[in-house]
Amino acid sequence: MSRVRERQHTLGWRLRTTAALSYLMLIILAVIYIYPFLISLASSFKSDADATNNPLSLLPTTWTFTAYERLFTDVPLPLWTLNSALVTVLVTVGRVFFDSLAGYALSRLRFRGRGVVFAGLLAVMAVPNVVLLIPRFLILKQLGLYDSYAGMIIPLLVDAAGIFIMKQFFESIPVSVEEAARIDGAGIFRSFWTIVLPMARPALVTLFILSFQGSWNEFAHFIISRQNPDLNTLTTGIASLFSGQLGSGNQYPLKMAGAVLMTIPVAVLFFIFQKRLMNTTEGAEKG
Repeated sequence: MSRVRERQHTLGWRLRTTAALSYLMLIILAVIYIYPFLISLASSFKSDADATNNPLSLLPTTWTFTAYERLFTDVPLPLWTLNSALVTVLVTVGRVFFDSLAGYALSRLRFRGRGVVFAGLLAVMAVPNVVLLIPRFLILKQLGLYDSYAGMIIPLLVDAAGIFIMKQFFESIPVSVEEAARIDGAGIFRSFWTIVLPMARPALVTLFILSFQGSWNEFAHFIISRQNPDLNTLTTGIASLFSGQLGSGNQYPLKMAGAVLMTIPVAVLFFIFQKRLMNTTEGAEKG
């Protein structure tokens, strides 16, 4: 009995030690990951001189809201926010709708070339987005969409990754759930809209969050799709602050204040929907 207890004690000590080391490693990684954001947050409350002399300090020498005041006086922040909100809402709604339709078609419909279409979808996902910027710019120029809201929005309305997510989720829903609707005379679209789509709510929430985050933080596409300063979004507008157009000095607090304000909508969205984002099998299990 004494040997058994000794072994149990040794095993328990090893498990506790392993758990403690794992938590310590996770804490270290979390600090490394979040430290740059904390620097941005602290720098937004610093003066230019303090941000220059103590760039890595998390405690400003003198707390000041000057950077945030300048954002609403010297910078057209409301216009940038309005542009970002308009583009983000339209792109998010478009992606949720069109990606769901395309995912359902690839999952349920049997048509010639279906495998080729899916292979092409995977190929698009494998290509880095930066490779497609120049062809996208040339297409926008040829279609007369350059430097317009349409040119900023239309190319982002469909996303290969979103189609893939929806296709995989639809395939986890049994086909039998649609049979009753088809017996009653429902067509393909009605079966999709009234039966399958409500069951795909977890996947739709995931797609909604990813689409919102992606379009809100989009930068490269907005660089090549417009030139008019009035079409600046928050990403391109804040990036323009780094060009030194607002006077001498590094303007660190102003830039960091803009970056902090820009992260708030996405952070709030993640906190609200984080449980639904992770529970992506709920709809299929209920079906």
